[in-house]
Amino acid sequence: MELRRRALRVLCTADPQEKAELARALWACAASISIAADAPAELPPATVPGRPARPELIHPAKVPRRSPARPEGLAALLHAIAHIEFNAINLALDAVWRFGGMPREFYLDWTRVAAEEALHFTLLREHLQSMGYAYGDFPAHDNLWAMCEKTKDDVVARMALVPRTLEARGLDATPQIQRKLRQVGTPDAMRAVDILDIILRDEVGHVAIGNQWYRWLCERDGVHPIALYSQLVEHYAAPKLHPPFNKEARERAGFTPEEMAWLMATPP
Repeated sequence: MELRRRALRVLCTADPQEKAELARALWACAASISIAADAPAELPPATVPGRPARPELIHPAKVPRRSPARPEGLAALLHAIAHIEFNAINLALDAVWRFGGMPREFYLDWTRVAAEEALHFTLLREHLQSMGYAYGDFPAHDNLWAMCEKTKDDVVARMALVPRTLEARGLDATPQIQRKLRQVGTPDAMRAVDILDIILRDEVGHVAIGNQWYRWLCERDGVHPIALYSQLVEHYAAPKLHPPFNKEARERAGFTPEEMAWLMATPP
């Protein structure tokens, strides 16, 4: 079975642990699988993406806020990050199966991203288990997948608004979370800091892949990346980003000085 159809099967897998294992296994053999980039994959709407029955998905404003200084609060924070990483597996797999007509490297890039997101989810899930909790024990929201749905018919919008907008927010937020966890200072909190180091390292690469393919598409279509990005943010009602930005991480992820200046000048 070619890569895009296999990615769709993994996307439709509901069990989180199985999905993570399958995503990593798919990357391990991706180089030897045909892509069939121009062959449309069939959509089974009722099963995309595959999800477990829990966590309960609620409005972001209703997700309880807890202090990571308390064990339950730390577990809730790690659960929220694990949920982001679980959704990130789905986002990467969705890019692989959904968008035809792209170069082979596009599909390999996003298959690798899915595997790395699967590792992140696994590390967080196992840490939660060591603390006496499980993925699904806390409510969560669905903002990441909602943007995936909004951009399902436009690969340019997907590259602009998922990896280089929503996922890039993690580059800004992670160091702040790590500072709070270091202040907590417990073994569980410090283990979380170490996991976030791995996640931040890899997410720089994931955002860079989004930047690369967004610019490739803009060049293909003869449009200016910053001007188009501004239009896409408005059209799809994407979150308006605001400081503080992790300038060093964003620059490593491929944001140009012009893009950083635009971000800094844009009102939230």
